[in-house]
Order: sequence, then structure tokens, then C-alpha cells
Amino acid sequence: MILQILYIIAIVSEAITGTLAAGKHRMDLFGVLLIALVTAIGGGTIRDIVLNMHPMTWVKHPEYVIMLCFFSMLTVKIPYFFANLSKLFLMLDAIGLISFSIIGVDKAMQHGFGFVICVIAGLITGVSGGIGRDILCNKIPLVFQKELYASVSIVACMLYYCLCLYTPLPNEVSVIATLIFGFTFRMVAIKYSLSLPTFIFDEKAKKD
Repeated sequence: MILQILYIIAIVSEAITGTLAAGKHRMDLFGVLLIALVTAIGGGTIRDIVLNMHPMTWVKHPEYVIMLCFFSMLTVKIPYFFANLSKLFLMLDAIGLISFSIIGVDKAMQHGFGFVICVIAGLITGVSGGIGRDILCNKIPLVFQKELYASVSIVACMLYYCLCLYTPLPNEVSVIATLIFGFTFRMVAIKYSLSLPTFIFDEKAKKD
């Protein structure tokens, strides 16, 4: 139950941020809806395709698509209201990242996959939607150049997997513990601008 609630919060917040991103690039309403849906449910879709899980979540529950389209159009109507909640959406994005990561691991575990695949499934679910949004908006994905993001997802996936398999904790406790840890980790990374080392290759510099 808690995972379902987190999932709904996550996809709605991601749909709103995707809509705002589309608006910044002056897209028509079809483009707006596409970006919103890709951002919100793109990660889960890619995970299900890669791991051959059917039916996909949004296929099984098409009401999610309708809900996301509603919030996307609501954002179109009152964009500045949502834009002024940037700090709130920053926190919701962090919650969404960890929620998606947990859900990805959980689904992979239910299908009998091992540690590595479960972590990859969680990572794909957590970051692929944002990557798809940025690619469609013709931008280098933020996950590749900002504060720790994918790394937070990976650590959260590993923690959740270990809590589920190697501790006697109830599943809901494991979910809450992972969510608190991952959210705190992400907020700390943002506050202190923590990031992975950057690789810079300048071919011209070598020739000079």
C-alpha cells in the first residue's frame, strides 16, 4: 500500500515537472503530454521492456495515464503556481527518485532476479524518465552533470535489497528506512553540491 501511494505521488510530481520543461521549450499540447508521460512513467516502461515484464504498469492501470494527462493540463493552465513551488518539487523529485528505485527493485525481486539485476532495475526506473525528458528537450541529461543523482538511486537500491533479504524487518519498514536514507542522501548532495568527478577530454589541447 505504501509503495502505491509513493508511486502516485512520484508520477504526478514528475508529470508536472515534465510539463514545465516542455513549456520552457514552447511545445504544443501533444509535445507537452508526451514529455509529461515520458518523465513520469518512462522509467518503469523501459524497465518492463528490458526485463520482459508484462503487462506494463500503465497498461494494466490506464487510469494512471488519464490522471497524468489531467495534472499535465492543469499545469498548463496555472504554470506559474507550480513553478513557484520549485523547492517543494525539488523535495518531491528526491522522494520520487527513491520511490521509483524501490519499486524497480521490488518488481525485479518479485520476478526472481538476483542482486545485480534488481539494482539495475531500480536504477532504470529511477532515472530513465528524466533522461528521456532531457533528450526529447535536446538537453544533456541533468543526471549526467549535476549533484549526485544516479549514485543515490544505486545506493538506495542496494540498501532496500539487503534490508528485504538479509534482515527480519517487515517490508513497509524497509521501504520507509530506504526512503528516509535516500531522501537525506539526495538533500545533502544538493546542499553541498556533491558530485562525481568530471571527465574532461579536450582533443584540441593535445594538438596544441
